[in-house]
Amino acid sequence: MAAAYDREDGLALAPPPHAADAYDPNYVPDSVKTFVVHLYRHIRDKNVYEIHQMYEGGFQRLSDRLFRDAPWPSAEAVAPYCDGDHVFLLLYRELWYRHAHARLSPLTAAHRAESWTNYCDLFNVVLHGVVNMQLPNHWLWDMIDEFVYQFQSFCQYRAKLKSKTEDELQQLKQFDKAWNVYGVLNYLQALVEKSMITQILEREKEGLEQFTATDGYDYEGGSNVLKVLGYYSMIGLLRIHCLLGDYHTGLKCLAPIDLNQQGVYTIVIGSHISTIYHYGFANLMMRRYVDATREFNKILLYILKYKQYHQKSPQYDQILKKNEQMYALLAICLSLCPQNKLIDENVSTQLKEKYNDKMTKMQRYDDEAYAAYDELFSYACPKFITPSPPVLDQPLTNYNQDAYRLQLKLFLYEVKQQQLLSGIRSYLKLYSTITIGKLAQYMEVDEATLRSILMTYKHKMHAVDSDGKIVSSADFDFYIVEDVIHVVESKSTKSHGDYFLRQILKFEEMIGELEKVQFD
Repeated sequence: MAAAYDREDGLALAPPPHAADAYDPNYVPDSVKTFVVHLYRHIRDKNVYEIHQMYEGGFQRLSDRLFRDAPWPSAEAVAPYCDGDHVFLLLYRELWYRHAHARLSPLTAAHRAESWTNYCDLFNVVLHGVVNMQLPNHWLWDMIDEFVYQFQSFCQYRAKLKSKTEDELQQLKQFDKAWNVYGVLNYLQALVEKSMITQILEREKEGLEQFTATDGYDYEGGSNVLKVLGYYSMIGLLRIHCLLGDYHTGLKCLAPIDLNQQGVYTIVIGSHISTIYHYGFANLMMRRYVDATREFNKILLYILKYKQYHQKSPQYDQILKKNEQMYALLAICLSLCPQNKLIDENVSTQLKEKYNDKMTKMQRYDDEAYAAYDELFSYACPKFITPSPPVLDQPLTNYNQDAYRLQLKLFLYEVKQQQLLSGIRSYLKLYSTITIGKLAQYMEVDEATLRSILMTYKHKMHAVDSDGKIVSSADFDFYIVEDVIHVVESKSTKSHGDYFLRQILKFEEMIGELEKVQFD
């Protein structure tokens, strides 16, 4: 696969322009030497626990203390402290560029291209070499997540041409092969195929594998790197296809992962949230409102219960942001297709506090309703990308918003088609039978138009699921005999068991508190 240039050509990592005067890429503080020595040793020893502590704790602490607004020392400078190990230096560079993307601005096209080259080298080693390592799932998820993020970031960067200097334009021409969409998709697909993760998950269903039970780790002395990267690559492919607006293909890529079961994707909270966010959004855009609502409800309830345990995580702000975005998407789902029986009481309370007014507006389908849909979609949707490189010989314009505008237009067109369905729904829920003529009078339309609206309701409240079956999203159904509409409302089953379990847990908590008081 083409890369920007070969890492072996000896080009040193150049610092971003604003840090050039203060930054010496060859200076390695003692604390960094110690960090590199210990991390290298733990990777060689496959000590996953210590690697995780250094990755999650040590790297973040050193970044905050020494490299808040400057790059880490270059890979060439730290090479003597890891025996010049090629694979370790690829991992170190992966951390270097991730830190640069998170902390430094502005990043040049050259930096972005260098990071692409390093990912190519790293994935080529994993795909075609012998990797005898065990790395924490958190690090492996972050690799895939960052790979997709940097691709998205580069597409946005090169689409903003209007303010580019001549030097920046020359760099775009020079590194025109970097972050090619086919290259990105091919690497992720290659990781999925080479890892044979689809077959592993199938065998696990038959009781022949222990992938999820061991959290993806290999306790027999092997490596977890390829298998877990392959697993997370399926989520990466879902995310990229959502960014491209190809929701069907995205969901197809995720199909081997059973979201109804605990999986390796739930171990890392960033992976868990990203999976459900993109899965739910793709289902929303494909009118599979029930699937989207069900998964949004589950993840929002999970975050509500456990977010306090992640307050010290560097990803905490991102968790809160995605949490708010998913509430907005849930508000859209429930406005288009009410499914209140699927919503937990605690999630429903939060949703009403945040979006009750907007959801009331969205039921009306007037200009204010469109504005509310526009606002929530714009806030909660992914940052869509145009993957094709720019034509630099034409007058320079910014086209970074084009993909977003197209998806917003398609979404609002779908909303427009459903503008009278809430009226139909509210009337039919009042009757078990009603004539077409009478309902047409209530709706203030003629009978031919009403029949068209009823057919639209049937169409819009049905979707094709992942198995190709047509399923209903409606909370009630109807059929017409001659000129009479017969309404069949689905009865919601009361979950008495859940109610009693909640009460038992409350009583246990009260008893525990009382025992503490008596003990004191």
